[in-house]
Amino acid sequence: MIEMTLEIAEKALRAAQGKAKVLNSPMSVTVVDEAGRLVLAARGDGTGFFSTDTSRAKAMAAAAFKKPNSELAPMVAKGGFWAIVPTVLKGEILPTLGGAPIVRGGRVIGAIGCGGGTAEHDQECADAGAAAAG
Repeated sequence: MIEMTLEIAEKALRAAQGKAKVLNSPMSVTVVDEAGRLVLAARGDGTGFFSTDTSRAKAMAAAAFKKPNSELAPMVAKGGFWAIVPTVLKGEILPTLGGAPIVRGGRVIGAIGCGGGTAEHDQECADAGAAAAG
């Protein structure tokens, strides 16, 4: 059953963009449902050309693996399977800093991905969005 709504996605996006403003960091934000289907995307002012693509791929990773990307990124750094996931999945999933699952009632209902700032800022914004929507 799909529980992610546009209202929840908008709440996550506003919180992530609010955190980006505090950090003075440009930020694109994407929210997907638990199956990785796009719910909402917004390209932040001053973000790079591919920031909407990377924000979606980060959200996809968080949704697919049901973990914050802050837990996935260290595994990518170790190499092996995690390092080749973006290649094998043709860029659809990017398990690097900047994504977080959105959890309600103990269940992952979707995820948020952020891109455009530093890796750390991307993760902080994703975490803020997930917390606000959860």
